[in-house]
Amino acid sequence: MKANIHPNYHKITVVMTDGTQYTTRSTWGKEGDTLNLDIDPRTHPAWTGGSQTLVDRGGRLSKFKNRFGNIGM
Repeated sequence: MKANIHPNYHKITVVMTDGTQYTTRSTWGKEGDTLNLDIDPRTHPAWTGGSQTLVDRGGRLSKFKNRFGNIGM
């Protein structure tokens, strides 16, 4: 096998939206970094059956409303 062609896997901590944490191996960030999720399988409507509403934290929906919110139909 060729040397230095594989990604560097290291341990990171993933924090779910409800505060639970787990450690996994990833190529994201650096060793010991923490990845905070805004949406995860416990809160996303695609996995929960759509019973919860999707929280927009200044993303695309907010930009759309700011841009086109004053257009009345």
